[in-house]
Amino acid sequence: MIEQAHMIVDMLAKILELVGAAIILGGVLLASVRFLIDGNATNWHDAYGRYRAGLGRGILLGLELLVGADIISTITAPLTFQSVGLLGAIIAIRTFLSFSLETEIEGCWPWRRMARDRDERTDSER
Repeated sequence: MIEQAHMIVDMLAKILELVGAAIILGGVLLASVRFLIDGNATNWHDAYGRYRAGLGRGILLGLELLVGADIISTITAPLTFQSVGLLGAIIAIRTFLSFSLETEIEGCWPWRRMARDRDERTDSER
């Protein structure tokens, strides 16, 4: 019974990994198509900024799912110091990438986002 539960959880983790990878690939394709359409319709400089943001969002969403899959897979893996250390390193790297991508997309540090949004609302009300 427990072994079947482990197999199901492991399968769900693998499915989540596939979905995460598919979202990254889909995000790259969608952002690329949108970049070509926007670049031809407007100017390439503005389209490039939107392209980078679109790529970042796709990668960010996919990374979040991959981190979730890694965490779920620890349920079925035998816990050793090596496996926990490897999982910790993978999660740390993916979290750093997520943090970096979100900062790049938003254009400011996460702890400055509220102040930026408040300043933008104040500017638009004037």
